[in-house]
Amino acid sequence: MTEEQSNIGIETAQVSVVAKAPKKKTGRLRKDIDFTVHVMENGETVSTRERVIKGVPAPAVNVPTATEFFSPIDPTKPNLAFLKDHFLHEGRVTEEQALLIVREATRILKTEPTLLDVAAPVTVCGDIHGQYFDLVKLFEVGGDPATTRYLFLGDYVDRGYYSIECVLYLWSLKIWYPDSVFLMRGNHECKHLTDYFTFKLECDHKYSEELYDACMESFCALPLGALMNKQFLCIHGGLSPELTTLDDFDKIDRFREPPTYGVMCDLLWADPIENFGQERNNEFYTHNSARGCSYYYSYNAACTFLEKNGLLSIIRAHEAQDAGFKMYATTKTTGFPALITIFSAPNYLDIYNNKAAILKYENNVLNIRQFNITDMLIAILNICSKEELDDEKIMVMDEVSEQEVRKHVIKNKILAVGRMARVFNVLREEKEKISELKGLMGTTSLPAGTLALGAEGIKIAIRTFEQAKQADKDNEKLPPLNGEKMPEPAKPIFGSPVTLPFELQDVDRNESPPLPNTGRIKRTPTLTKTEY
Repeated sequence: MTEEQSNIGIETAQVSVVAKAPKKKTGRLRKDIDFTVHVMENGETVSTRERVIKGVPAPAVNVPTATEFFSPIDPTKPNLAFLKDHFLHEGRVTEEQALLIVREATRILKTEPTLLDVAAPVTVCGDIHGQYFDLVKLFEVGGDPATTRYLFLGDYVDRGYYSIECVLYLWSLKIWYPDSVFLMRGNHECKHLTDYFTFKLECDHKYSEELYDACMESFCALPLGALMNKQFLCIHGGLSPELTTLDDFDKIDRFREPPTYGVMCDLLWADPIENFGQERNNEFYTHNSARGCSYYYSYNAACTFLEKNGLLSIIRAHEAQDAGFKMYATTKTTGFPALITIFSAPNYLDIYNNKAAILKYENNVLNIRQFNITDMLIAILNICSKEELDDEKIMVMDEVSEQEVRKHVIKNKILAVGRMARVFNVLREEKEKISELKGLMGTTSLPAGTLALGAEGIKIAIRTFEQAKQADKDNEKLPPLNGEKMPEPAKPIFGSPVTLPFELQDVDRNESPPLPNTGRIKRTPTLTKTEY
């Protein structure tokens, strides 16, 4: 830490100095500081033992009893309604309860094949990245898991602050609905990335290293792909030159830490090439410089794989999208997109300002459902001016209509949420200030005086989705390996697109016949989009 950073830390951590120390002594407690009081920026003194914004409920601190934790319907399974609400209030379960969820779900996951067979109707979801509150919103948009089949494409952890809550809730759903909630592995479900990013630290802070180890064992049991409705290959990252048929999934040993090269690595890390569908060469696979491992795969590579296996399209996650999804170039045989990317974490990292999306496939209609809880919240909070947020007075209405009372109750709640949001925004901006500035400046160290820009300077600098993505690009790479050699850049792999039989060359895109010897593609689905 530089001297300038230290000075900033001192300036922002003002405390009130008093002559008398607390009675209870600890080894590092300073005798000249009363930690029960804090001086605000405006000079006001507040108690650290009381809530400043009394209208905002405190986080849940109670440890669930066995009666609360286990379902009254099936006492061997966790109570989903209780867990959902408890985690929404930032509560925690006991370590024994958390281990029970993870281990029981792991037992179920180990029985599943590496390539899942998932029937329609189904809702497909992309990256979650520890955004638990947005995960709850996802289920509101997608439907109740008790009556809706779900397929998650991985990346449940890291980057967000509620990764373990996402794991525990999704794993609980897997326990309840093993045949309708399907969980796949993403590139972040591994020791290397969770240690480098935030999940390991979060587990150690909220629970223990034992729970983290149990999660790592569970991640190694997650399937690597899914065949959806016999038409779509669902994977987290992308294709591999070592994956030519669907039978190749059975040859993969998935119960391990993902390697830095090979088919398992590619399924988790590969990306479509930037000019997908507009390539000017015959390269099927080229080195993925953005990830530092695996490949970029081309339109020809994707079409060749689809045609050889009688599939309609590839659905994957792995990349943040401004609209929450992206449709790539269509195939010549069906006119349907050869590739679809889905991303389900809105306003990723609190700076991307992106929408989230899920994909619902039912009755041969593929519906993209977009949602953005963050934009909705900002729109509500923008009602409050700075003066209103600073005003601590709560309006009391006497002898007025019921409608007016309800109106002011709602306004008071919005003000309370607005104040809390402002506090969280300040904390988040301060925490991410240094890393964001380094990303924007393209350097590993900051020039003297750069931090004087403050959070407002960063907000001005990062205006668009592309700027946010550019600032975060270093975090999309495979992190440095401890004592191990980084994988060598992959050499280009060339190929020739599959030549279709003459009768399929000029096929009517509205009435596409099945590809030879498969019978999988019977009718091209209709694409629709819905915003929430």
